[in-house]
Amino acid sequence: MPDTYVASGGEFNRDTNYITTRITADGRDGYPVEPGRYRLIVARACPWANRAIIVRRLLGLEGVLSIGFCGPTHDQRSWTFDLDPDGLDPVLKIPRLRDAYLKRYPDYPKGITVPAIVDVPTGEVVTNDFAQLTLDLSTEWTAHHRPGAPQLYPEPLRAEIDEVSKRIYTEVNNGVYRCGFAGSQDAYDAAYDRLFTALDWLSERLSGQRYLVGDTITEADVRLFTTLARFDAVYHGHFKCNRQKLTELPVLWGYARDLFQTPGFGDTTDFVQIKQHYYIVHTDVNPTQVVPKGPDLSVWLTPHGREELGGRPFGDGTPPGPTAEGERVPAGHGAGAG
Repeated sequence: MPDTYVASGGEFNRDTNYITTRITADGRDGYPVEPGRYRLIVARACPWANRAIIVRRLLGLEGVLSIGFCGPTHDQRSWTFDLDPDGLDPVLKIPRLRDAYLKRYPDYPKGITVPAIVDVPTGEVVTNDFAQLTLDLSTEWTAHHRPGAPQLYPEPLRAEIDEVSKRIYTEVNNGVYRCGFAGSQDAYDAAYDRLFTALDWLSERLSGQRYLVGDTITEADVRLFTTLARFDAVYHGHFKCNRQKLTELPVLWGYARDLFQTPGFGDTTDFVQIKQHYYIVHTDVNPTQVVPKGPDLSVWLTPHGREELGGRPFGDGTPPGPTAEGERVPAGHGAGAG
């Protein structure tokens, strides 16, 4: 999860200075696309990492880009591999993601964030630029996409996808954090108004169309979904984003359920780890570290009726197959867990 800071005026600011090295088809940054060479390190709890998990699955890159899962909590220094035997990533053989950052940058001064891609032969981090990372999976790894992979970033729609995605990032993805980490009443009030203004805009946009841009799922939908999936479980209470719950916003609730019930979205969402992360790690917001039992998750599987708006989730492509062995959300961690 990216670094966070609170400015002196009480307003939350996010550090956005990431490692911008790219893995490309032509290898212009020194890291060419190669099957089996890289490992995507994620945490299911993190919305920014959840995007990468979804895109990798939709595009069918499981066989060429391996994945490593950090646990839902971390300390001041690093995400850790506490879900793995002996607390070591089975491929990189390291206990902390920080080790891969320091392998490339011995004096790395910034936060250790997920998602990150690591070069397996050298053990060095390549990039943690979460926004560019998923775009590159769509555009630079095309030779290795599965047959029927969707066009998540189609060229004719890129300008509109970028425009919509920018507003989603600044006002919604980041907006919930702006509320949750506000250091003053004035900063919180302003953040709250910005967030719900954006959610109202999205409700209006999605009232007459099934997806954000065009008539298929795109990168923009992936970026919005991971925040909506966490809204009632975390952001409504923990981050004080409480004008309404997602379940009380009819258009966005229908849209979120539509995506959740689409292969690649709900089957990558781990509500237990999501709640553990936010409520345990953010001790400044929740000093008791008590994790709430609710909300009821079975509602995610109720009918949404969004098919009436038309649209084709995967365009001319097909849904991804079953989740790969070893990558499934643990039993009881998804919808229906109560």
